[in-house]
Formats: sequence, C-alpha cells, structure tokens
Amino acid sequence: MDYKVDFVFAKHGLMKYISHLDLMRLFMRGFRRAELPVKITQGFSPHIKLSIKRALKLGLESENEEALVILKQAIDPEEFKRRLNEQLPEGISVKQATITYQ
Repeated sequence: MDYKVDFVFAKHGLMKYISHLDLMRLFMRGFRRAELPVKITQGFSPHIKLSIKRALKLGLESENEEALVILKQAIDPEEFKRRLNEQLPEGISVKQATITYQ
C-alpha cells in the first residue's frame, strides 16, 4: 500500500534564488538523507515520486508552497516533518504534513 504525503513548505532568504529543478533535487536529496521510505518509480531512469504543485518564479519568496510525495510505509506526519527539516538547508522548511492512504 502506498501513502500520499501532502506537505506545505516555505522558501525564503537566499533560497528564493533556487530554480524549480534545483528545488526538486534538493528535496530528493533531503528525502534520501532523512532515510524516509519514499516510493521510487520503475523503468530506465528511476526517481522519487515527488511533485511540487506550482513552480515559483526565481527570486520570489513564499510561505505556503504545496508539494506531494509518495511513501512505501506509513510514518507519523510530525516525524516526517522533523526528519526532513533536519536535512533541508536554511531558507527551506516544511511547515505542515498530512498523510492519506492510496
């Protein structure tokens, strides 16, 4: 069974200059370092099942950006938030996480 995690994050300070593609890479690296049980796609180029709802323009800050990641195992939303925030750089922080079952 897969678990869908909707999370809200903030992007501010010097991180406002990070591109959307680099932000995706940053989250993927953070998930791996936090040892979260993320779902990996099948095929020639496997990657983490992650999507950010809107691509923010370069140079803009935001307090409520939405994203979604798929996990293989259930995890407490507060534990997800804590472990991921420990791995993210200053300027990017997860503010809220909710888990639903697929």
